[in-house]
Amino acid sequence: MRVLVGVKRVVDYAVKVRVAADKKAVDLSNVKMSMNPFCEIAVEEAVRLKESKAATEVVAVSIGPKQAQETIRTALAMGADRGIHVQTDLRTDQELDSKAVASILSKICADESPDCVILGKQSIDGDFGCTGSMLASLMSVPQCTFAANIDFEKKTVERETDAGTEVVAFPSLPAVFTADLRLNEPRYATLPNIMKAKKKKIATLSASDLGVDLSSGNEVLEVFEPPDREAGVFVETVDELVGKLKDEAGVI
Repeated sequence: MRVLVGVKRVVDYAVKVRVAADKKAVDLSNVKMSMNPFCEIAVEEAVRLKESKAATEVVAVSIGPKQAQETIRTALAMGADRGIHVQTDLRTDQELDSKAVASILSKICADESPDCVILGKQSIDGDFGCTGSMLASLMSVPQCTFAANIDFEKKTVERETDAGTEVVAFPSLPAVFTADLRLNEPRYATLPNIMKAKKKKIATLSASDLGVDLSSGNEVLEVFEPPDREAGVFVETVDELVGKLKDEAGVI
């Protein structure tokens, strides 16, 4: 079984982002970038499939600027076998929308013929959470989103919902899965594997050569920081708490 896994380069989750001077985007200058946390979970799941002999090859795909190869190298150090870099200078946090990303991935899947596609459920920059569903629709294959557990023998997926979890069945492969937070805990790449990853192959393609409409259907009007929160206060009694909630906050 060949597994294709998507990895996205995003602003590191620990960075406090800044709004650009024109208030049209987040300022990316001199900002630490890393692999999207949900993509790390997807890579870990794919590598575990290979370690269990359920998969024979793991292919990591990333769309973005030249620096996105660093993200692919991280996936290779975690255990992926080879990488595919679809190069574009469009900002992947807002200029390249989910429809375009899904279309690009569908072109890659048409060439690679994977038995399984695993993506993160969402990226922490755009937070759209719909690329996996769009990809499955374009490929006309089953989709299992927000996966907390995948059982390929029983062909079932436990998926996260607002009310807890539910177990759904997928009829066959190929299929598209999106990884939720509780699917696994990603490993840290060891130094020997980081060195080995430097020798693994990364094929480079141009997004403009894939025949995909890269135009976005969204227009960003303004980006702004959330207002500062007022400092909290300590209360001595339950009655005082209820009084503040009722009289000051107006929530009860």
